[in-house]
Amino acid sequence: MNKTRPVSQALCSMWFLGCLWGGFPLCVQGQNGEDLPPDSIYTIGYARGSLKNISGSVEQITEKQMNRELITNPLEAIQGRVPGLTILKSNNGMAALESVRLRGTTSLTSGNDPLIIVDGVLGDLTMLASVYPADIETFTILKDASETAQYGSRGASGVINIVTKKGLAGKTRVNYNGSFGISHAYRRLDMLSGAEYRRLAAEHGWSILEKGYDTDFQKAIEQTGLQQNHNIAFYGGGEASNYRVSLGFQNREGVIQHEGMKLFTANMNMSQKMLDGLIDCELGLFGSMRRDRTLFDLQKTFYSAAAFNPTFPDFPNPETGGWDQITTASQITNPLAWMDVDNREETSYFSAHARLTFHLWKDLKMVLFGSYTYSTTENAQFLPTTVWGNGQAYRGNRRAESMLGNAMLTYQKKLGVHFLDVLALGEVEKDRFQGFYTTTTNFSSNTMGYHSLQAGALRPWEGTGSYYEEPHLVSFLGRVNYTYDDRYVLTANLRTDASSKFGRNHKWGVFPAVSVAWNVTQEKFMRPYRWIDNLKLRMGYGLAGNQGGIDSYTTLSLVRPNGVTPVGNSPIVTYESLKNVNPNLKWEVKSTFNAGVDMGFYGNRVLLSVNYYLSKTRDMLYQYDVSVPPFAYNKLLANLGSMRNSGTELSIGLTPLRTKDMELNINANVTFQRNKLLSLSGIYEGEQVSAAQYTALAGLNGAGLHGGYNQIVYQIVGQPLGVFYLPHCEGLVPDGKGGYTYQIADLNGGGVNLEDGEDRYVAGQATPKTLLGSNISFRYKRFDVSLQINGAFGHKIYNGTSLTYMNMNSLPDYNVLAEAPARNIRDLTATDYWLESGNYVNFDYLTVGWNIPLRKTRYLHGARLALTVNNLGTISGYSGLTPLINSTLVDETFGVDDKRTYPLSRTYIISLSLNF
Repeated sequence: MNKTRPVSQALCSMWFLGCLWGGFPLCVQGQNGEDLPPDSIYTIGYARGSLKNISGSVEQITEKQMNRELITNPLEAIQGRVPGLTILKSNNGMAALESVRLRGTTSLTSGNDPLIIVDGVLGDLTMLASVYPADIETFTILKDASETAQYGSRGASGVINIVTKKGLAGKTRVNYNGSFGISHAYRRLDMLSGAEYRRLAAEHGWSILEKGYDTDFQKAIEQTGLQQNHNIAFYGGGEASNYRVSLGFQNREGVIQHEGMKLFTANMNMSQKMLDGLIDCELGLFGSMRRDRTLFDLQKTFYSAAAFNPTFPDFPNPETGGWDQITTASQITNPLAWMDVDNREETSYFSAHARLTFHLWKDLKMVLFGSYTYSTTENAQFLPTTVWGNGQAYRGNRRAESMLGNAMLTYQKKLGVHFLDVLALGEVEKDRFQGFYTTTTNFSSNTMGYHSLQAGALRPWEGTGSYYEEPHLVSFLGRVNYTYDDRYVLTANLRTDASSKFGRNHKWGVFPAVSVAWNVTQEKFMRPYRWIDNLKLRMGYGLAGNQGGIDSYTTLSLVRPNGVTPVGNSPIVTYESLKNVNPNLKWEVKSTFNAGVDMGFYGNRVLLSVNYYLSKTRDMLYQYDVSVPPFAYNKLLANLGSMRNSGTELSIGLTPLRTKDMELNINANVTFQRNKLLSLSGIYEGEQVSAAQYTALAGLNGAGLHGGYNQIVYQIVGQPLGVFYLPHCEGLVPDGKGGYTYQIADLNGGGVNLEDGEDRYVAGQATPKTLLGSNISFRYKRFDVSLQINGAFGHKIYNGTSLTYMNMNSLPDYNVLAEAPARNIRDLTATDYWLESGNYVNFDYLTVGWNIPLRKTRYLHGARLALTVNNLGTISGYSGLTPLINSTLVDETFGVDDKRTYPLSRTYIISLSLNF
């Protein structure tokens, strides 16, 4: 094969992508590993150009650089490889990604997830399940406003653009990727065994329910998880057309009983030149069917598994056929009974898109693009009487449709040392969201589960509902890119969005951006320095809007049903106003400044990129406190607050060894990030409004005998978003009964008071200040080894799990940690005693691969065998199971480890790739 051949020769509008690892240029790899020219044309947003014409902050990851093994979601392929990108998995279980952040959280309401684009189709994180990881050619990540401005409000939190593989000219080829893996739990909480529990009860004279067994219920609910992944692709074409069709299947079992996921994916694309090259036509389809069975309540399940009486058996009562329970312990159920809960979700996704490129003139093109996406999610849930009173069943359905169309004119002209690229675009998007759900309770039998809702005698009023939304968005974009002598680059964008979510006077938002770059290596004075291959300086500034924090009809007066009342002999549904109306809502706006430098030395064997960004969100959408009257309710959604984010991103790539038989590559990126909530107050219609000074974000909830004052993480103006605001513990003191309690410091000098604003202090933050990602790879002839390492530093974790399981007052109804009797703590007061450093370095996976040597065969052209081990280990001073908890998503678990963590598991997987 000619190694300079493009990925597709059939379509000049095909996306030929260069490669930027950590912000610096590398050689591009095609889908079969062939090298592409370093100045290949590739797409950045709506625009197309070469690396020398880019002036914004852009990261690109090619197939060769992706994490290839143990990938459930496509974004896991780039985890740890992009500075400033944080990917949070959902509690290490089978669920999808919980959150993705590019350069941190910038809004208090929502709209913090980056825009996901697949082959031009716009979507969100849920769309990623429809793309099989092996079908992806490249990722392009747009981070600063000078580039994300192309997408207006939808790109306010960054853009992740995915390009799938396309067909190649030539005979039909077939590619197969398959793997098989085994997962097992290797670490769990060290609780009292049955023998230790009995001995302790005898020593203290406690009356316990003694069943005579020694059961580790944490192990009892576990299983060996098996997984298999298969993907087969057919592709080919000629000079005027090409095609690619792929089918994928994933089947994974979790390490907890009955947990599993099945995923079917399909991807088809084709291109055709028509009318002697006047028109290029591209068509694409992709879709998926995903079925999940997950745990219903993580905390109650794992709390029960750890704290349940270990003398109980791990099998049902032979006489009753049910699971024995402890009636004196609240918030706890026989953990094996939780395994009978049936909690399922099934999601179907379909997307179709078409692109027509008209070559109107040598330098002028018109592109018409349209896409339609449809998804439906069905939830089914049954809680048997063994875990939920008289039983409960739930069925729900959510549907989403999106139609997008745009028309774009592009003009590119090179005159001597001048290059001009002009783009004009008009776009319209219409979405439709609808759904309904029903809940029934009081089941006399568990036999039929959620398949027969009518078997439940009661239908609670709040257990039935439905919704419908139909937002619209109209946009226009103008973009100019000018390059002088391949040395100086200027890019200007002007995007305007009109959203149906805002009032009449504020529907339109205008978001300009400008960036400049200087290719220093193109200067004459750099010619003597031949060891410098690349030196480029960049700077940009722009605005982006955000509407993700509001519903479709927020600016309208709304009513909702609130109950049933008898009128005469007939029941009548009554209505109430939903909330305060703010017809003056406007766009939340984020301004971003970015500056960076890209460098390459010694034949690009040393690569370095540094980026600094500073963003400020103003007119922040948030629920503020208002007085009643004049308002009907005490909360009002308004644009008043502000927040600041800043950071420095450093990427380095080294190739200290490169010969015919051996090559060593070391890549690493470090991100230093800072966040500060600047204000949450202002004037609305002549009245001063503000938010509470201390707003609790996350804490310890009821499972675990917690009393009051259990809020841990707070939102405080003048502090980073999410700080630990806690009483200070000076140590353990005797309680006079042979045990110990936490000695709380009197910080204010007026006696100990645990109320907000009293004897509490800011003890740290939940979000890491520093993020680390690294990949080390070594090749010797046909063998290769790669190691993925991630890390986070500068944040803290509240170990609510230890606070609960160290409390000796829990005995004998609840089990405790094996070390609890020796420490004899008899207190559940939440202080900073259990606040620990969250610093960690995690060895994510290790892969050993072998490119199998083949003699000349008629059909098989390439084969690779690989063995991967994930979750090798974590270096951390944290005393809990793992420091890899939620340190990104602002919800009730933010920075708090409170009996929700899965047992640590490790997966061994063998994979095979064949090219025919």
